[in-house]
Amino acid sequence: MTGIPAAAAVSPRAPGALARLLRHPGAAIGGGIALFFVLIAILAPVLAPYDPMAVDWMALRSPPSAAHWFGTDEIGRDVLSRTIWGSRASLLAGLASIALALAVGVPLGLAAGYFGGWFDALAMRVVDGMLAIPLLVLAIAMAATLGPSLGNAMIAIGLSVCPVFVRLARAQTLAAMAEEYVEAARAMGYSHLRVALRHVLPNTVPALLVQATLGIATAIITESSLSFLGLGQQPPAPSWGSSLNTAKNFIVQAPWMSLWPGLAICLAVFGFNLLGDGLRDTLDPRDKD
Repeated sequence: MTGIPAAAAVSPRAPGALARLLRHPGAAIGGGIALFFVLIAILAPVLAPYDPMAVDWMALRSPPSAAHWFGTDEIGRDVLSRTIWGSRASLLAGLASIALALAVGVPLGLAAGYFGGWFDALAMRVVDGMLAIPLLVLAIAMAATLGPSLGNAMIAIGLSVCPVFVRLARAQTLAAMAEEYVEAARAMGYSHLRVALRHVLPNTVPALLVQATLGIATAIITESSLSFLGLGQQPPAPSWGSSLNTAKNFIVQAPWMSLWPGLAICLAVFGFNLLGDGLRDTLDPRDKD
């Protein structure tokens, strides 16, 4: 019985899962798009042709040209440069907020599923109450309470998404608790901490990984919405959402101001959603080679 830790139930599938992931067309396309935006964000200082906050009063709302491929905005700033730099705010918000949601939600869900009782009942009622409020409404309320900034927006998004991970971690924990290797570990007298961390938690990772990937797409949309409302990244710092907020006033005179940030949001969300769907298909335990 000593050779049946939970990790053993997951690790043998990893090489085959990776091969299937690379062969999955949706995951390959989504992963490529996600990687593209990650590289854009990392290499923004190299790729951006202009300072994203540099003003050119001689080129106000200039259409796309050889000098400004994506045109300029209402005060002559290069739209291409601001779109490139804006990827940093959106991706950082997506990754940081989901990391916060995982850090808070997974331990709570694991504890609720493992110990049950009054703690499980209390935690689930709080989670149900938060899930009853639409995500964007809850994020707006939290961001408005904390104050307008990118950091506060990430905290608001992370806490708003957290209930999803609590419920998912709890469900996966309850499923793992019914497995024989967990019962054997408990029968051998292992501590609760060891059983939870070494035998239960590893088997929740695939589902949490899929949800985290899909959650990044949701977080990008939510951050853009908060920035659009003035609760996220603050001007003049570049952000896709704040760029759309400004561009709405010039949608007829300068449609390129809204086209490129909006297209960037759509492509980034599309990429992470495709990647998440591919991961779900690949890591589905019912999938057979």
